[in-house]
Amino acid sequence: MPLTRVLEQTVPVTFRYAVQFTHGLFQLENPVLRTTLAGDTQDPVKVMCVIDAGVLAAFPELRDQIGRYFARHAGALHLVAPPLIVPGGERVKQEEGWVRQVQDQIHCCGIDRHSFVMVVGGGAVIDMVGFAAATAHRGVRLVRVPTTVLAQNDSGVGVKNSVNAYGKKNWLGTFAPPYAVLNDLGFLPALADRDWLGGLAEAVKVALLKDAAFFAWLEDHAGALVNRDLTA
Repeated sequence: MPLTRVLEQTVPVTFRYAVQFTHGLFQLENPVLRTTLAGDTQDPVKVMCVIDAGVLAAFPELRDQIGRYFARHAGALHLVAPPLIVPGGERVKQEEGWVRQVQDQIHCCGIDRHSFVMVVGGGAVIDMVGFAAATAHRGVRLVRVPTTVLAQNDSGVGVKNSVNAYGKKNWLGTFAPPYAVLNDLGFLPALADRDWLGGLAEAVKVALLKDAAFFAWLEDHAGALVNRDLTA
């Protein structure tokens, strides 16, 4: 009778990553991006950037602003190529060519597990770029810069990345935490009212599910939140 042996493996995995809140992330004097990516490293770290076209339309100076920031901090950060611009919204998750474009640039620019992919945009773009980064080199480090209320309190801060396939939403995906999340309040005033309120509704949903104290806070500050008080 053959001898059967079973070896059981346990792989505990704990991830920690910062969710930081700032204003003017790409202003030359703001140290958040530099310290988050470079830390105490001696050589400049390579960074590839992807920008949501909708964000660029609202902030046309953004691409040049990012270039100037990296130029100012060239001793710590190296932007490997001009930012890659991709369409925002569900289209970018539906058309599979966008994932390939991001992966092509990761390959061509030599982005590896010691480098960074930084994505600036709404939840759909963050999802797509996160999937591309998680499946390149078995996962390269992703820095999310979410630009909507919804992305700053939901899709941008979690661990899920996905694209649509076979007529199904989020059919291809990964659970891969980002290296960091950098929430810049400066992007929020450009949002339409529908997008602003949609993001607040997500906060209410989460509060109802798991945080009574947060729900009470939302009730107390509902007027300020609806009126776009950035302090609230």
